[in-house]
Formats: sequence, C-alpha cells, structure tokens
Amino acid sequence: MSLPLLKLGAVLSTMAMISTWMSQTLPSLVGLNTTRLSTPDTLVSHSGGSEKVRCFKNPKEGWQVYSSAQDPDGRCICTVVAPEQNLCSRDAKSRQLRQLLEKVQNMSQSIEVLNLRTQRDFQYVLKMETQMKGLKAKFRQIEDDRKTLMTKHFQELKEKMDELLPLIPVLEQYKTDAKLITQFKEEIRNLSAVLTGIQEEIGAYDYEELHQRVLSLETRLRDCMKKLTCGKLMKITGPITVKTSGTRFGAWMTDPLASEKNNRVWYMDSYTNNKIVREYKSIADFVSGAESRTYNLPFKWAGTNHVVYNGSLYFNKYQSNIIIKYSFDMGRVLAQRSLEYAGFHNVYPYTWGGFSDIDLMADEIGLWAVYATNQNAGNIVISQLNQDTLEVMKSWNTGYPKRSAGESFMICGTLYVTNSHLTGAKVYYSYSTKTSTYEYTDIPFHNQYFHISMLDYNARDRALYAWNNGHQVLFNVTLFHIIKTEDDT
Repeated sequence: MSLPLLKLGAVLSTMAMISTWMSQTLPSLVGLNTTRLSTPDTLVSHSGGSEKVRCFKNPKEGWQVYSSAQDPDGRCICTVVAPEQNLCSRDAKSRQLRQLLEKVQNMSQSIEVLNLRTQRDFQYVLKMETQMKGLKAKFRQIEDDRKTLMTKHFQELKEKMDELLPLIPVLEQYKTDAKLITQFKEEIRNLSAVLTGIQEEIGAYDYEELHQRVLSLETRLRDCMKKLTCGKLMKITGPITVKTSGTRFGAWMTDPLASEKNNRVWYMDSYTNNKIVREYKSIADFVSGAESRTYNLPFKWAGTNHVVYNGSLYFNKYQSNIIIKYSFDMGRVLAQRSLEYAGFHNVYPYTWGGFSDIDLMADEIGLWAVYATNQNAGNIVISQLNQDTLEVMKSWNTGYPKRSAGESFMICGTLYVTNSHLTGAKVYYSYSTKTSTYEYTDIPFHNQYFHISMLDYNARDRALYAWNNGHQVLFNVTLFHIIKTEDDT
C-alpha cells in the first residue's frame, strides 16, 4: 500500500477507536447506565440536639450507632444500635462528579488535538482529490485520442490512476468521519455544560458545611459511646441480608476484640462433619466470595454456636463436651477442656437440634458457655470462662429448659433467650448474671427466612449475627443506657 493509504488508514483507525469509545462511555457519563449491585441498602440516622442527617449506606461498608440527647433532668441518655458508619454516600457521589467532570474536560482536550490533526490531514487529502480530478480529465483526453492508446505516456498515466482509484471511497468515508468529530465536539461541550450546572447546584447546598456538621455529630456520638459500658436490650430491628450461601445450618462471625482496621470474617458451613473454616479480609470480600485463607481444624465441630474472640476460635468438639481454643495466627490448638456435666450430642440442644447443646458466646464482659446439665434438670446453665485456660470461673443455674429455647445470646452479662427458631420467634426470657434474677420479656424480631440456626451478639458491632436458612443476616439492637454526667451528684 502506498504512503497516502497508510496515513489515511492510521487516521481512520484512530477515528474508529474514538467512535467506539464514545458509544460505550457516553451512556455511563450521562447516567444512562443504571446497573448497580443488588446488595440491600441500610437506612442510617444520626441524631443529636436539633440536627438530623439521613443517608443510605451499603451494609458491606459498616453499621451505625444511634443516640438520643439528654433527658429532662439533664442526664445524657444514649441508645446504641450498631457500629458507626463511614461518611455518607454523598461524599462519594461528589467526588465521583468532580472526577467525571475532569475526565470529560480531558476528553474534550484530546478530541480538540485529534481534530486539529484531522483537519491538517483532511487538507492534504483535498489536494489529492484535486490532483485526481486533473489526472482523470487528462486520462479522458488521452483516451479520446485512439492514436496514442498504446503509447508509454498513456500507460504511466493509467497506472497512476489505478493506484489512486481506491482513495475515492476512502475520501468519502473520511469526510463522514470528519463530520462525526464535529458532532462529538458539540456533544462534549453540551455535556460539560450540564455537569458544570449540576456541580453548581450541589454547591448551592453548602455541602462542605453539611459535611462538617455530620463529622461534628459523629464526634459527639463517639464521646457519648466512650461512656457506654452496658445496657438493657430494648429492641431488635432488621434483618439486613448480607449474603446467601451454604446449607440451611452454619455460622459466620467477626472478632469483637479486633481493631477497627481488622474486619476479618470467618465462615463455618454445616453443624457437623466439617473441619474447614474460611476466612475473608472484610465484609466486602465475604459478599464477593474473595476468600483470603482456609483453616483445617484438627477436630470436627458440633453445632453452630462457635465464637471468635481475641484472635482465637472457640468451638465444641464433635461428640463430646470438650471446648477447643484454636489460634488462627498460630494455626494450632492452644487449650481444650471438658465442660463438666454439660450435655452433648443432642441431649440438650436448642429446639432445632443440630448438636447445639453447648453455645459459646462473648459480650462486653468476656467469654461464656451456655448449656444444660442433668443436675439442673435440663435447664440452662450459664458459665463464665477464662479465655486462656477455659476454666469455669463462675456459673448460674436458670429455670429455663434448654430444649425449649430457640437460640440465646449474651449482652452485658445478661442472657437473652428466644422461644423458637421458626417464624414468630421473639426474645421471651432474660437472666442477669449481675443480679442473679430473671424476667419474661416480649421483644419480637423478624425471622425473614423462617429458620434460625445461629444467633450471636457482637459487642464491637453492637449487632446480632444470624444464620437464617442459608442466609447470613444482621440484626440491629437497641440498648437502653442512662449515663451520669459531670453535673450529676
């Protein structure tokens, strides 16, 4: 191919790339591309004084803390629901808008450069078109003169003409592409004007001031939370479905003693005949299935009532009343101990069975085991455990039958028991280890998928983790606190 054809081929290749890019990218730039992750959102509310800010948050990014203000006597009353949340999604949208505008401006500059180069090459092709027309006229003149048909001059002209003939359709296509670049430039100008208008409209809301107010409110809530130690369960809301995976029965959890930057998730499918624990670096990785590590435990577990506490997994060894402490970091068993008199292997399970005789859990106070014994007539026994040696430090005998309990969990040293694992379940009974007293309660919660086989409280997140018929879900909890301020005597 001659030099003109090679040059035009390069220009047209560039034009094709630009045209393809515009057709694929412009819809997303102007908001026509509406594909989004199907993970449900969480409505989060911050309140303090007369300020109130609402935003929607994806659950994989964290959970929120709620608080009230002061009561009529001037005392700070705080209601805690879930872990605090990062910035509202409006931050991300504002940054995305600014980045989008910068991309459009960069694209406009690139197209302007391309247009200058195209116009220059276009002038070159126009000159070629004039030469072609002149050659064509000469060719016709020579063709009329039959006497010179076989002359060398005619043959040379004909060869040149044959070489230039393929440029005619290329020239027509080039003219069309030049018009298309002009249209692109006009669309870019229009889009830039629209985005600039949107940015100015957002600025009218004084977004930076709003952002500072939210930060100030969150700071005050954190200060209030520092005074919170324990409270009484008042309400359960949700659930928020995080993921659907595994069998009907299983457990998933995070470490309540982990640092704020450590958000690892552990996943244990099935209630028996399994030794594999899957680890994910964050809720986001858990949702997407990006597994970071797998642990092969030395023993099979029983039930679904395991707990991760201070970097170690505590679980009930299959077909025994032995509790195992397994270190994830060291990859080995650090301690094991028999839980004296505790029933096991479906002697005193929860209502759903599944070898759920021994329930290990943790709260703000420490590590606990909930089980039943023949000595306590099959009623629930609560034991506080030493997290290092697994020795029982103290026990409380309750009067609630273990086999009549759907699930149970500890919050601030109080055991809360549900009356069923099926639809219509509610928190029906509570026992305080602080006062050694019990009471019957009526705290409903929504059993969305009809069968709960694991329900555990996480003190760091201030939320209930649940395995609901093959769905991993979270429940928000509302705790009631009354905190004395410095003015109280």
